[in-house]
Amino acid sequence: MFFEDFYPGQTAQFGAYLVTEAEIKEFAGKYDPQFFHLDNEAAKHSLFGGLCASGWHTASMFMRMLIDSLPEKHGSLGSPGINNLRWLHPVYPGYILNVKSTVSECRLTESKPGVGLVCMNYQVLNQDGLIVMSLESKAFFKCKNI
Repeated sequence: MFFEDFYPGQTAQFGAYLVTEAEIKEFAGKYDPQFFHLDNEAAKHSLFGGLCASGWHTASMFMRMLIDSLPEKHGSLGSPGINNLRWLHPVYPGYILNVKSTVSECRLTESKPGVGLVCMNYQVLNQDGLIVMSLESKAFFKCKNI
């Protein structure tokens, strides 16, 4: 995928990430050690009603699915950032996550010749189609012929 391969309104769906209890606890133990991410019994008495993934873990799983969806030859050059990251529903062990993307804008950069900026809206959904996380992202892509 290069800059010219994107257009506003374009959609894609990708990913099938199985969320496991072990991975939730491993991530939380390293990066977000709150009881509702680490302790099954205590988590039952939390706002979430059970053990759930950290929002940052959900964002990391999204990033893995995004990178895995890129073809071997691609023009991705990284991102200047995200906006409006929202964790809308807890992510529990056994969920299978996937991603829906929609391109909102494409434009060439003025300061970086041969580079375009693609703005995307992402939704991370569980196996039942429930949106568990959403965000807006911008990404730099190489132009094909430069």
